[in-house]
Amino acid sequence: MINQARLILKRVFGYDEFRPFQAEIIADVLNKKDVLVVMPTGGGKSLCYQIPALIFEGLTVVVSPLISLMKDQVAQLTQSGIGAAVLNSSLSPEQYRRNVGLVKQAKARLLYLAPEALLRSSMLDLLATVNVECLAIDEAHCISQWGHDFRPEYRRLVEARSHFPQAACMALTATATPRVREDIKTSLNLAAGSEFVASFNRENLFIQIVAKDHPVEQTIGFIQKFSDQSGIIYCYSRKQVEELNGVLRDKGFSVRPYHAGLSAVERSRNQEAFIRDDVQIIVATIAFGMGIDKPNVRFVVHFDLPKNIESYYQEIGRAGRDGLKSHCLLLFSYADVQKIKYFIDQKDSREKRVANIHLNALVGFVQSEVCRRIALLHYFGENYGSGKCNMCDNCLAREKEQLDITVHAQKFLSCVRRTGERFGGNHIIDVLRGSRAKKVLQFGHHKLSTYGIGADYSKKQWQQLARQFLNKGLMSQDMEFGGLKLTPKGWEVLRGDMPVGGQLEQEAAPRVNTPAKAGELNCDGRLFEILRKKRKQLADDSGVPPYVIFSDKTLVEMAAYFPQSTEGLMDIYGIGAVKLDRFGALFLDIIRRYCRENNISQRSRGSGNNPK
Repeated sequence: MINQARLILKRVFGYDEFRPFQAEIIADVLNKKDVLVVMPTGGGKSLCYQIPALIFEGLTVVVSPLISLMKDQVAQLTQSGIGAAVLNSSLSPEQYRRNVGLVKQAKARLLYLAPEALLRSSMLDLLATVNVECLAIDEAHCISQWGHDFRPEYRRLVEARSHFPQAACMALTATATPRVREDIKTSLNLAAGSEFVASFNRENLFIQIVAKDHPVEQTIGFIQKFSDQSGIIYCYSRKQVEELNGVLRDKGFSVRPYHAGLSAVERSRNQEAFIRDDVQIIVATIAFGMGIDKPNVRFVVHFDLPKNIESYYQEIGRAGRDGLKSHCLLLFSYADVQKIKYFIDQKDSREKRVANIHLNALVGFVQSEVCRRIALLHYFGENYGSGKCNMCDNCLAREKEQLDITVHAQKFLSCVRRTGERFGGNHIIDVLRGSRAKKVLQFGHHKLSTYGIGADYSKKQWQQLARQFLNKGLMSQDMEFGGLKLTPKGWEVLRGDMPVGGQLEQEAAPRVNTPAKAGELNCDGRLFEILRKKRKQLADDSGVPPYVIFSDKTLVEMAAYFPQSTEGLMDIYGIGAVKLDRFGALFLDIIRRYCRENNISQRSRGSGNNPK
């Protein structure tokens, strides 16, 4: 049966090879074994149940928490010629009855349901009339109270299992620590089946964390590098979403807001505009994104600090799902930590304890000076084999020459000590720079010997130095109030017993390598744009997002290899038999005409491509 699966992989989905673990997972599911699948966002989880669904004679039921996810996957499956249906509250009565008919007539190979819908007696009665061969539970981390997105209705899914004793049960998630994985298996009564944990490493994501200083200007400067490309900006509150959206709109950016305070109609309209490439940027709270399978998101900005590492990982995972390079920027400030702490303090004691553990782990990740991937993957129980990824700010920073910043450290540490080891970094910097701020004068800190001794450096430079002193363990910070305190190591530096090496940034911020545009990724940029316009026209005519027709990666390969025959087109990533039949002639005509006009020949491919 695995040979049949490989044939489907190529003919239906247009991929040459399975990604790591996909073949093994599919083999277990086809043998009706229970499996837990942990794969990063964009790692190919959906194929692990979609391919078996096309081999099984009966029905595969997919449990998903969000309507948008179900709608998106059904649209993509339908475009690939696969019978799929969804039953949820977004359907009209006529659509609902039609989809029930597809299930009863065995015309749907996959049925997408919300967890609460599956547990309804009417739904269980419907499913009792068909042969359910596989129960796939997506976003399975929602089951665990130790997860970052616990949903009580997910906890009840074990009840549904008893109705389908012969069905294979799959639990799938992109974010699960070892503790959450154990909770998922226990809660679902998964048999002693297999657990597949793929690498959490998303090699194509550039990870960058910078001090939050003039965040609106920082954000504008960043997104200007991504003209005509899609991106998401996450904010903590609805108010911040509206304010930032307004500023960006007034600056001429193609942008829409998304948060729970908008009407359902407006949220849906804005999300749809983003998915269909009618709008470039979404400014959103964390209410946006789960289940959005838009593969060409080129950047994700965290304007505010996320609540925990799981949320951060899941949100940056919405970038670069097509495998092309994408950029993830987080603006960090301790004021954001205090904001999150305030809301944590409103929780009950158990929830507060879990939330504080999560927050402290996130702050530790942000402050780490090692390769971002080492710190991030370690959280999920994975060791990063290489010591350097060259796709994060820390790895690039370590290439810089280490300067002697001992005197700077002594000035800062002395000021921390003389102000009583109870104030945060910004106040210390105000004192060092000789500020006449009200707080400085109120506490008499303008009379200290350290007042004004750091005036020759900017606030931004001192903030960058202070982060290094924290990372090197010269100071500790009270996570509740933000006050700085010297550590034994810091006292050694202050006494002159230990030197300190680091970086002192000049006023001009260092350039950070940003991912190239799709048109610059070893392909013909003009042809890529022509193909993209044709894709958009076809998508609009069909009422689907452009990536449902072809992904950016597919267009990039067309514009890199210039296929001029049906056989050449079939070698392109993501082109299966159905899409070749529907769109192949149109795109071949464009490529052939472009090649004739520019005297270009078809290029041969290297090794096989990898599935999404």
